[in-house]
Amino acid sequence: MIEFISQPWHWSVSGAMIALVMFLLIYFGERFGVSSSFKAMCSLGGAGRLADYFKYDWKKHDWLLTFAVGAMIGGAIGVTVLASPDPVQISSATVSDLASLGISTPTENAEGRGFIPHDLLNFQMLATFKGFILMVVGGFLIGFGTRYAGGCTSGHAITGLSNLQLPSLVAVIGFFIGGLLMTFVLLPLILSL
Repeated sequence: MIEFISQPWHWSVSGAMIALVMFLLIYFGERFGVSSSFKAMCSLGGAGRLADYFKYDWKKHDWLLTFAVGAMIGGAIGVTVLASPDPVQISSATVSDLASLGISTPTENAEGRGFIPHDLLNFQMLATFKGFILMVVGGFLIGFGTRYAGGCTSGHAITGLSNLQLPSLVAVIGFFIGGLLMTFVLLPLILSL
C-alpha cells in the first residue's frame, strides 16, 4: 500500500479532490483559505485583547484549525513515511536558470531532497543582508500582502475564483504579476548584491 501511495499520481486526482472540497464548501456556505486559520489561531490565543481584528468567534472556523493541523501532520507523514529516496526532480531548464543565479539544486539526498534552496534559506544566510531581505523582508511582505488582499493565494485562487468573485480575480492577477516581477527582476537583483 505504501508503494502505491508514495508513487507520483496523475495531476487530475488532486484537481478532482480540490473540486470536490470546493463543492462541499459552497454547499455548506463556508470558504477556504489558509490565512483564515491563522486569524482563528490568533483569536484562540487571545489576540483579541490586543487588536479588534481578532475579536470574533473563532469557533465558527474550528474546522479550519483542524485543516491546518491536518496539513502539518500530513506534511510530517509525507516527509518521513512517504519520502522518495531520490532528490526532487527538477527540469533541466530550471536547473540551468537557477545555476545562472548561483543557486545549486540537489543531485543526491545528502545535499537535500526538498524544493527549498538551502544555499539561500538557512540560518547562516539569515545573518547576511541578502538573507535578511529574502527571509525577513520577504516574509513581512507576504504577511502584509495577505492581509491587504483580504486573503492568501489559496483563498483567492481556489475559493474566490470558484465563487466568481471579481476581487479574487484581481488579487490572483496581482499575485501572478508579483511572482513574475520577483522571479525575473527582483530575485536576480537581490542575488547580485
